[in-house]
Amino acid sequence: MSGLIDLDTVAGARSIHKFARLSASKARVVLDLIRDADLEQAREELQFCDRAAATVISKVLESAVSNAENNENLSADELYVAECWADEGPTLKRWRPRARGRATRINKRTCHITVVVAQLSDDELEMRATRLAASGRRSADQDRAARVAASKETEEEVVEAEIPEDGTTDDNSAETELVNEEADSSETETADEEQTETENAELEPTEDADPTDEEEKEA
Repeated sequence: MSGLIDLDTVAGARSIHKFARLSASKARVVLDLIRDADLEQAREELQFCDRAAATVISKVLESAVSNAENNENLSADELYVAECWADEGPTLKRWRPRARGRATRINKRTCHITVVVAQLSDDELEMRATRLAASGRRSADQDRAARVAASKETEEEVVEAEIPEDGTTDDNSAETELVNEEADSSETETADEEQTETENAELEPTEDADPTDEEEKEA
């Protein structure tokens, strides 16, 4: 599977990270671990690699996989690392002061990292399918489809539980609210009538009231 890949004739995609702040020699050590490896194996190698370059290369690899999935409509289960290399980039020159007025140069090296992923051949895909069937495992696409189907079933069950079969919940709630409003209005009217009667009773004169001065004179 090694060799130069022509993406015009082979289904695949690439990703380039320019001006990475590490030397090309250090990046090549990690790139040698994932070259010609399938996607799952390459991810595991980068995940457990203790070199700092593994973090940068992992991001470049995921970018290449995303390009293959979104631009070329390829499945991640059918991809492998066809090519990967690191080219020298510009060197940033800095200085460190030393004794007796001297200075020592610091070379901060950069590199350009390229990762190319391509689709496996039909023979490789058949061999992988046979291995997965023998081990009873499922591919990443199958796992994703199973999770999506399970989540849809859960959402449908929740919706069915919230909506009853006869569909009378809204009508009953509306009738209940109307009855409550009528009861509140009737209670308010009764209270107003009682208050009005009380005020009228206070305004009416009583028969046992004291006689006025004119009545005393006439007597």
